[in-house]
Amino acid sequence: MPAPVSLPSFRPRLIDDLRGYDRERFGRDVGAGITVGIVALPLAMAFAIASGLKPEAGLWTAIIAGALIALLGGSSVQIGGPAGAFIVIVYGIVERYGLANLLISTACAGVLLFTMGLLKLGRLVRYVPVSIVIGFTNGIAVLIAVSQIKDWLGLAIPKMPADFFTQIKVIVQHLGSFNPAAFTLGVLCVVGLFIWPRLWGEKSPIQAAIDLPGLQGTARLNKRVPAPIVALVTLSLAAWWLKLPVETIGSRFGSIPQGVPAFQLPEFSWETVKQLVTPTLTIALLGAIESLLCARVADQVSNLPRHDPNQELMAQGVANFVVPFFGGMPATGTIARTVTNVRAGASSPVAGITHAVTLALVVLLAAPLALHVPLAVLAGILLFVAWNMGEWREFTHLRLYSTHYRLLMVGTFVLTVVFDLTVAVEVGLVAACLLFIQKMSSLFRVELVKQEGAMLLFRLYGSLFFGAVSRIDQVVQAVENGPPRPVVVLDALQLVHLDTSGLDSLRQLHKVVLLREGTLHIENLQAQPSEVIERAGFGEELRRNLQSPEVAV
Repeated sequence: MPAPVSLPSFRPRLIDDLRGYDRERFGRDVGAGITVGIVALPLAMAFAIASGLKPEAGLWTAIIAGALIALLGGSSVQIGGPAGAFIVIVYGIVERYGLANLLISTACAGVLLFTMGLLKLGRLVRYVPVSIVIGFTNGIAVLIAVSQIKDWLGLAIPKMPADFFTQIKVIVQHLGSFNPAAFTLGVLCVVGLFIWPRLWGEKSPIQAAIDLPGLQGTARLNKRVPAPIVALVTLSLAAWWLKLPVETIGSRFGSIPQGVPAFQLPEFSWETVKQLVTPTLTIALLGAIESLLCARVADQVSNLPRHDPNQELMAQGVANFVVPFFGGMPATGTIARTVTNVRAGASSPVAGITHAVTLALVVLLAAPLALHVPLAVLAGILLFVAWNMGEWREFTHLRLYSTHYRLLMVGTFVLTVVFDLTVAVEVGLVAACLLFIQKMSSLFRVELVKQEGAMLLFRLYGSLFFGAVSRIDQVVQAVENGPPRPVVVLDALQLVHLDTSGLDSLRQLHKVVLLREGTLHIENLQAQPSEVIERAGFGEELRRNLQSPEVAV
């Protein structure tokens, strides 16, 4: 009887986490969700603006996608929404294809992500080498930082190009429009973001001073207030109070709508979809890698059950399919907000849902206040994000790793900065495969153990696959240059794997042996090589040509 087909299941983690759910866990989840919602507020606006979109696109992406990913995802604590990794991707797509086509690409990427989860391809993402992930992550961090120099310095540049070198050129050309007030706000923002966590750390002087009877509540309050919110509120108030001549959200984008965005269908045609294959694949690939990487980080920092990668991809797919119809941008798992969620005490997706509700309430009730936020402050927040996003120490540790690792990491980094993420990952994966083939082929070897008269005994080690078949030439040459009527024995006890190319090389060896009127014996076969040989009929072919039928193949 054929084996039963394993049907994919759609089971959000929320269903399992609500079993035995109590009031204490609910209280912790609500507190964590409110904290993460506050953290997400400035980041959502900053990511959208840096991507060439209006701030409300980021806010409603964080709300809608954040709720859907929490409701349907495969992780207990993952927070979804717009991510810094998407900034350069989205900006490039908008620059090249336009906003309408970005929405179509995002929806198509959502379908692709859902299909990947449905086909249980979630675990395949783990096969992307860490050197490639670090390379493109650092590359994206550099691109984010460069894209924010314009607003950080207050330069009067009407529109930033998407190309890295062109961006540098345009920035240099407009240095004459440097705005000291904007730069001051930007510097204060970056410095404050670095200092704030240290001021309220457990061993800081301020913490020691307020650790007095009656002040512990103040200490806990200040430790829970996110640094980006502190920078956003204080510097916005300072700019408004001092009437500083800086560009704000209101001066560039106008008012932020307080209502829920209307459901709209972008113009859709198959001809358009065909032209958007590359951006669609880019969004889907980056979304899958970032979300599952984030979920793995969440597993490591929490004591909760491990995530389901396929369910997570399906949730990401649903979220990315839905948000474009409300004017949103691509969404994925966000590491910084997820870690904040865990550290704030979250234990279930209820925290992620609360984070979305918190953001929605802020947008619906206090959207007009965002008009006074200086863009230089948001640029400072993104520079801080870019710094934390990059794994810069890996560059100093390169000398500790192999040449293959260095080539993949540095190559992916350079390609991400110079070209784009798609090219970097594609070239990086191809290079990784080629380097892996080279490494595996070097592990396969053939050893001549004994030669007595016409008898040649060889021992095979490792995996005989398409990348290592040339090493069988050593046996072929020994047969061709040896005595007539050779008896060639291959001891395959240490042969762990054989593919069809390896099988073909053994067949070619057999033909050479037959031309010399000899015999070929393959002994001590392991299960996998034996199965390949027998299934292809090569075992029967060897037995038919052996003079001694007793020899086991």
